Order: sequence, then structure tokens, then C-alpha cells
Amino acid sequence: METSPSQTIGPFWHLIEDESWHDLTRFGAEGTRIALEGRIIDGGGAPVADAAVELFQASPARGARFPGYGRAATDSDGVYRFVTVMPGPLPGPRGANLQQAPHCGLAIFARGLLKPLFTRLYFDGEALNETDPVLALVDPARRDTLIARKRGDAWCLDIVLQGEAETVFLSF
Repeated sequence: METSPSQTIGPFWHLIEDESWHDLTRFGAEGTRIALEGRIIDGGGAPVADAAVELFQASPARGARFPGYGRAATDSDGVYRFVTVMPGPLPGPRGANLQQAPHCGLAIFARGLLKPLFTRLYFDGEALNETDPVLALVDPARRDTLIARKRGDAWCLDIVLQGEAETVFLSF
């Protein structure tokens, strides 16, 4: 048996070079099209120009016209961008009579990370943010690190990998 090098992003790095992977509407998904973007920033405030960001969406349901998954590379300024459809609310945990606020899951792969970092992107002004069972677990002083805000034609969420303004990361 031969040893092989460790790959923090697996054998699918080539998917990051195909720009169509950042567009979850490319197969004709129905719904309100939105752009999601932001910057990946390291602990020193510098852009992370060699990161990969994966987006997961459970709403709307996956199907032939909506894959529910995308991948984007950051550019030289650390900027990532996706085109998708606005998600809707999801059922809360079993036994709870709560809905989850519309959100997208994000996984960040970058230099120095042996495993991806997971976080969520919620939408500013969404009424269900107040009762979302995951947001309720986050210190109120840090919830803003998960809330995307409308900037121009896009919903924007910058992700800070460490330091004072570090994004809240989730473990599963």
C-alpha cells in the first residue's frame, strides 16, 4: 500500500475552477433569485485569497432544477459569491414547535485548516431570526456574525476566521 498526501478539500478541488458551481439557479430553479457574497478574512485582517466556500441549502428542496449545493473560490480580495434562490423557513428540531429561520449553511476550506469550518448565513430583518433554535444558542453579542445584510444587489456576510470579530462557527 502506498501513502498519499492529505487533502483538506478532498479529491474534488477541480470543481472550484468551474465557475458554474457558484450558481445554484443554473438548471432553472424557481423562486426569488438572490446573490450571496462576502469576504473571507484571516485573524490579521488580510483577505484569504485561496479559500473554497461551499453553500448548502435545504429550502427549497433539492431536485433536478435546484441542486441545493454550490462551491465558490475566493478571489484575490478574499471575495466569494453565489447565486441562489431565497430559502424559506424549515421545521425545527423534533419535539419543538419552532421553525428555523431561512438560512444557508456554509463550509469554509482554507490554508491552515485541517477540517472545514461550518457556519450559517441568516438574513437581516427576518422575523423568524428571533426564535430560531440555533441562533438562540449563540451569545446575543455575537449573532451579528451570522446575519447577512443587503448591500447593493447582494446579501453580504463577511467571515472572519479568528480574532476579535471572529465568526461563530458550529460543530456537528
